[in-house]
Amino acid sequence: MYRFLLSRQWVFLTLLGLVLIPTMIELGFWQYHRHERRVEQNELIARNLEAKPVPVTELTSPGHKVPRADYWRHVTATGVFDTEGEVVVRRRTNADDRVGVHVLTPLVLGDGRVLMVNRGWIEAAPSQRAYPVVPPAPQGTVTITGRLKADETTKGSGIKDLAGLPPRQVMLINSAQQSALLGRTVLGGYAELITPAPGDGGTELIPEPDHDSIGAHMAYAVQWWLFVAGVPVGWVILVRREVRDRRAAAAATPVETAPAEPSPA
Repeated sequence: MYRFLLSRQWVFLTLLGLVLIPTMIELGFWQYHRHERRVEQNELIARNLEAKPVPVTELTSPGHKVPRADYWRHVTATGVFDTEGEVVVRRRTNADDRVGVHVLTPLVLGDGRVLMVNRGWIEAAPSQRAYPVVPPAPQGTVTITGRLKADETTKGSGIKDLAGLPPRQVMLINSAQQSALLGRTVLGGYAELITPAPGDGGTELIPEPDHDSIGAHMAYAVQWWLFVAGVPVGWVILVRREVRDRRAAAAATPVETAPAEPSPA
């Protein structure tokens, strides 16, 4: 009755199930590991946002690559904003998903070194080639508090890759690129401004990173593993249905009998 399992159709179906099971197990673990990374990320953000602010020079220096463990640490710095060296970072969105620019202003510290400060979001100019109207930075010596971030780096983060962009516009926030533009020594990474807060008509400060939501990765992992359990169950159901149909077909087929031999006279 079960010899049909050796047919081409059923061999293919069985092999497909055997391939799907480990594949879906792996997909489940992939989503589970994404969930773990998200939880770890949220814990890191919360821990660093709650940490006491420290002078920026304790966490970074010229050419320093800010490690992930220091992302979003609150740092302080005292200096004078250099608005002549100010640039805008193109194609940035605000909390309402409106596309504009970030205002990146050098803060010249007392020792002459520079910390790049992201002062927040503003609307872009009507023309992509034009420089937008930028709210003025605080004048004189100021002490700022910000969240430390690492340089944004891609193949397009070098000074030569600014070719074709309008003056005072960049695509990435990169300390090495800014050092070349300014001709000054720039600390690695940059700070997202928290205080002093801009007044009316100023920039929109960058909001804190989300560290509450964990996404649906765990639900997706459980879903994949449920699919794994469903493969053998579905295979058994199909086999039993095939057996039932074959038995019904066999019962409905009339049995042919041999004709009776004539009796002797």
